[in-house]
Amino acid sequence: MSQNSIPDFFVYGEPVRPLDVGFLHVETVLARSNIHLGQVAAHKHPQMGQITCWTSGSGAYRIEDQTWDFSAPAVSFVPSNVVHGFSIGPGTDAIVVSVADGALAAIAAHSLLPLDRPVFADGLPRHAAWARLAAVLEMIAAEYAEAQAGNDRVLPALIAVALSHIARLSPGVTASAASSDASLARGLRRLADAHFRDNWPVDRYVEALATTPHLLDKAAHAVLGAGVKRVVSERRLLEAKRLLLFTVRTVEDIAYEIGFDDPAYFSRFFRARVGEAPAAWRRKHLLDH
Repeated sequence: MSQNSIPDFFVYGEPVRPLDVGFLHVETVLARSNIHLGQVAAHKHPQMGQITCWTSGSGAYRIEDQTWDFSAPAVSFVPSNVVHGFSIGPGTDAIVVSVADGALAAIAAHSLLPLDRPVFADGLPRHAAWARLAAVLEMIAAEYAEAQAGNDRVLPALIAVALSHIARLSPGVTASAASSDASLARGLRRLADAHFRDNWPVDRYVEALATTPHLLDKAAHAVLGAGVKRVVSERRLLEAKRLLLFTVRTVEDIAYEIGFDDPAYFSRFFRARVGEAPAAWRRKHLLDH
């Protein structure tokens, strides 16, 4: 590993480019096998989320600092800017549905799956939802390939159904909160992504979202499971883990990158939340993976 940043892609292997609000893309993992050769390094997509449904074979799928060893069927949903990658054996394939954030915002109201955090599900191949999910994804792939009139209305509806089946296959996943809470929480998540390095006080997030401290904290707890300060703190911790795991930057450099003036304070912050120092956590996870 020699990179100093985590790569961003449009689809894997292609540079980021501007996306239309309604952008959708459907392909199989095997279709891009000449690029990745079964080893897709850690990367992220800054403007779109992805459904990846494994239809055959086996491998290991990573989201941030978690890895699952899987055999098909398995499925994931990864929102934009979430680090992910995989390694797979010969003959392993999946359908990958990529959806621009603008399109996902409209789909969210019709999906049982919360679209602000990643999810991975496998096992229980006889669960009826696997067959239903496979059927819906086949319909999505056919609609996309045939490009028939009206598919700009049909595809988002089918994607909402696919996401809802993923929710039913994912223990512990609950449906999105009321739309006002969900909208505020998405705004908080977006601002935290942009400003977690800047040490904004809670009032700055409240002002930027044109709400009240009570309403923002209520939405954060309802949708994200934590208060505003904790959401921002967890976003900072996530970035620290990403940089420790997927780059070779020093602990001191990472501390400055995520907004700490004092590397020693960063180490205390990290240890308090993870239970060990940044360097020790990095060594252990690099050995594990």
